[in-house]
Amino acid sequence: MTRPLSLPLWGRVGVGGGRLRHNSAPFRDLHPRPFPTRGRGERRAGGPAIPLILAALLIMAGDVAPALAHGGGDVAGGFFGGFLHPLTGPDHIAAMVAVGLWGAVLGAPALWLLPVAFPLVMALGGVLGIVGVPLPRIEIGIAVSAIVLGLMVAFMVRAPLAIAVAVVAVFAVFHGYAHGAELPPGADAIAFSAGFVIATGLLHLGGVGLGLAARRPAGRIAVRFAGALIAIAGMVFLAAAL
Repeated sequence: MTRPLSLPLWGRVGVGGGRLRHNSAPFRDLHPRPFPTRGRGERRAGGPAIPLILAALLIMAGDVAPALAHGGGDVAGGFFGGFLHPLTGPDHIAAMVAVGLWGAVLGAPALWLLPVAFPLVMALGGVLGIVGVPLPRIEIGIAVSAIVLGLMVAFMVRAPLAIAVAVVAVFAVFHGYAHGAELPPGADAIAFSAGFVIATGLLHLGGVGLGLAARRPAGRIAVRFAGALIAIAGMVFLAAAL
């Protein structure tokens, strides 16, 4: 007499809706799992080509148009002059890019909060410079901002959000004051201020674009190296200001 074949691993076997099903844990574990896929947003996050190009164009503009920003007249005193003003100072450029880099290192919400907080507070500093409120050692404060912010990026310092915003806001006062104090006599203060605030925001955007490269191992090294260069440049600025 033939002994019936037993299938102990299957447990209960039944047919439902035309499909064979089983309730045994060992067979559930054998089911293949889909490989994790990367979302469309994640694929694009590592390619900050547009901000990189934008940053390069802004820096080149600062190299070729210093006379327009400081030469007086309608162009220098209006929106266009204010827009070019931050691009003519390497100390300003270094600190502005460092703000964006640090925001990218910290991630959201600092990724967008730092580049927003800096121009807003800088506008207040610009008002202080326009009205002539005494604020000593402006150039030293600007140089120190490049040193500190560059070090934050170089060492990937993940400060609490409140501290990061406070640090950025303090330095923003010095940068804004310098722009406001150099407003040409008789110029449109509102248009000039709007110009340097927007230019500063675009420099931040360039820094954020560069900072997004830190999501990859090679990019992380490049970002830290950029922070170190900014800090070294800040030391040169500080030596010249003393």
